[in-house]
Amino acid sequence: MSWTSNKLTDLLGIRYPIIQAPMAGSTTPELAAAVTNAGGLGSLGCAFLNGEQFAEQCAAMRQTTNGAYNVNFFTHDEPGSDETRGEAMRGALQPYYEEMGLGEVPDAKPSSPSFGREQLDAVLAASPPIVSFHFGVPDAAMMRAVKDSGAIVLSSATTVEEAKQLEAAGVDAVIAQGFEAGGHRGTFAATYEAGCVGTLALVPQIVDAVDVPVIASGGIADGRGIAAALALGAQGVQLGTAFLTCPESAAHEVYRRALVAGRDDATRITSAFSGRPARGLDNRYIRDMAGREDMFPDFPINNTLTGPLRKASAEAGREDFMSLWSGQAAALSKSLPAAELVETLVAETEEVLSHMKGF
Repeated sequence: MSWTSNKLTDLLGIRYPIIQAPMAGSTTPELAAAVTNAGGLGSLGCAFLNGEQFAEQCAAMRQTTNGAYNVNFFTHDEPGSDETRGEAMRGALQPYYEEMGLGEVPDAKPSSPSFGREQLDAVLAASPPIVSFHFGVPDAAMMRAVKDSGAIVLSSATTVEEAKQLEAAGVDAVIAQGFEAGGHRGTFAATYEAGCVGTLALVPQIVDAVDVPVIASGGIADGRGIAAALALGAQGVQLGTAFLTCPESAAHEVYRRALVAGRDDATRITSAFSGRPARGLDNRYIRDMAGREDMFPDFPINNTLTGPLRKASAEAGREDFMSLWSGQAAALSKSLPAAELVETLVAETEEVLSHMKGF
């Protein structure tokens, strides 16, 4: 059987087992549609969208592709009120706000809700073919409603135990998120430290532990990485950073330049932007906030406080205060149109696999 035809491709209805990660704030219908039309699975990061925006993006996908697409939501615990940390963080950010001419730091309030009734209603109305979650899955009743709509459900695991829990909850495939991955860590059933497992070690352990297809993610940016993931037992891969430099993404030009200039040692894990650990390119803000984690309000309250600062930094053409989410393989980014990138990844993978047959 060819690497392009397996249980995962049949499940998702795609030609190639290559998934463009649903990076909230950076994905667009144009990017997702281009990936889907090229034979992969395009994804929309919907965690920060309201119902109207979500409906519009799904409609745009239906108008531009006949293929499958994925919509992604966060399933984090709603944050508790902690005025002490909120005020401490506001005080720490105020000098940066003044530096950027922003005035007062906003009140410490959640920026976006976890997947709930409103998001579920929007999903049921739009009926997307694939729904994925980060930070676990919603409760059993909502999971049942999503699956009863006919949607395929995916979710991320950073440990074997998390993968087992996701399978028991009814997911159709598990995304094994290695420590190399950019953006927010998907850890939900253990401490953050327990989820610090690299892709090379994590994928085969999850493959052995669950019966559903496993999708490898984290540090994969070319055909060599895809072939390696397949050798580990994964039936597909999810790439995020590699698609950020595509012209169809919503990544700011400052962000794109930083990614292209990135190195394997250029990223750090930080909670300073959102309140949850996430991997991004090192910058002034991350360095300034190192060691001050006890002050950060819970996710996603911290997003509310840092959001205007991140936006102003981008508009000023400065990396200083931007959340430059990136995996450890950013230096391998090709800056190609999304469809061409998918074609290149397929060709690279086939070349690597053909060479491996000679060993």
